Amino acid sequence: MIAAVQPYIALMRLNKPIGTLLLLWPTLIALWLASNGAPDLRTVTIFVLGVLVMRSAGCVINDYADRDFDIHVQRTKQRPLTSGQIKAQHALMLFSGLLISALILALQLKFYTILLASVAGGLAILYPFTKRFSNYPQLYLGLAFAWSIPMAYAQVQSKLPLETWLLFVSTVAWVIAYDTLYAMADKADDLKLGIKSTAITFGAYDKQIVFALQCISLLGFAAMGMLRGLHWMFYASLVCALILCVYQQWLCKARHPAKCFAAFLNNNYFGMVIFLGIFLN
Repeated sequence: MIAAVQPYIALMRLNKPIGTLLLLWPTLIALWLASNGAPDLRTVTIFVLGVLVMRSAGCVINDYADRDFDIHVQRTKQRPLTSGQIKAQHALMLFSGLLISALILALQLKFYTILLASVAGGLAILYPFTKRFSNYPQLYLGLAFAWSIPMAYAQVQSKLPLETWLLFVSTVAWVIAYDTLYAMADKADDLKLGIKSTAITFGAYDKQIVFALQCISLLGFAAMGMLRGLHWMFYASLVCALILCVYQQWLCKARHPAKCFAAFLNNNYFGMVIFLGIFLN
């Protein structure tokens, strides 16, 4: 029984929670700020479950879209769809089930939030295919990962104040930065396969642009903090996040794929320290 379920766990990346965590941190940040540090437990539960379900759905549709490419990439050739452990039609059935689950969760929220959730669903479906036609697929991922922020404000405050969009832009910049690091790990394979990414588009300036995007993200968070009058602990968390960014630059200085992937993984701590800075306020 466990052996039969294992490929589906791998397809949804439940055994690799990094993507879920990277989606969770901006969601929690938005919920805590929108509710002035006292979010409703029911709302937090729905959003956390939504993060888990939508991240799983995104992984399934991504692997379905990339199933003919992944077999040519060393890091992905053993994924369940590519290796034949799961049939394509079964993956689509799982994806449909996850979307239905996400809809059930969304129906527990306000109508305004449901409307925004429909946009999130569209972005999740679109993203895996953007690598075919756009040089900036990481931008689409950023929009998808940051969309939980306006959803959180809509649910808690029934409005989208300025700080919503400061958080949104900051998160989009951060996502583009860390997913470029992820793409740098696969750059050689992507070039051979004709897959587009910001790691390829940025060329020799990839590291510099990644760091610039991270600085833009931190400046956006700082502007939001000044707008809200947050205390020194929040700004201390931004300093810690900046140190992590410098460390990521050191990791990927030679653009070694494994080091670039390690720099990508390190972004979990970037999101965590910013959330802790807000939580401790």
